Amino acid sequence: MVEVKILTTPIDVLYCINAVMSPHTGGIDVFVGTVRNATKGNAVVRLEFEAYERMALAEMQKIANEAMTRWQLNAIVIHHRTGTLVVGDVPVVIAVAAPHRAAAFEACRYAIDTLKQTVPIWKKEVYEDGAEWVAAHP
Repeated sequence: MVEVKILTTPIDVLYCINAVMSPHTGGIDVFVGTVRNATKGNAVVRLEFEAYERMALAEMQKIANEAMTRWQLNAIVIHHRTGTLVVGDVPVVIAVAAPHRAAAFEACRYAIDTLKQTVPIWKKEVYEDGAEWVAAHP
């Protein structure tokens, strides 16, 4: 099972976890990205995410399909949010289920790292004293 979504509403973390559960699963790894209150010494007020949605969904599907094949997963869910998010909000959730935990860990890390490098979703960090568009990856 593969599910990828771009949402304008809050991501339901428990839904993502429940969606990948099955009797064939030995391990579930979940990455929950959250908006932190500071970046490089700047107090963050909010983040604004924009996406080229059609292409972003296609890239997310490609990542999910690659992970399913490479690690022989049972399921993967990738949800990303767009719009304005404040400190504590969740912009991304990746839930991966596999027969064994090592595959779940590896596939989840692959999915978030690749998403940040290849998916056309852009982030603007708004600070107390300005704003800037930032690279998707560190």
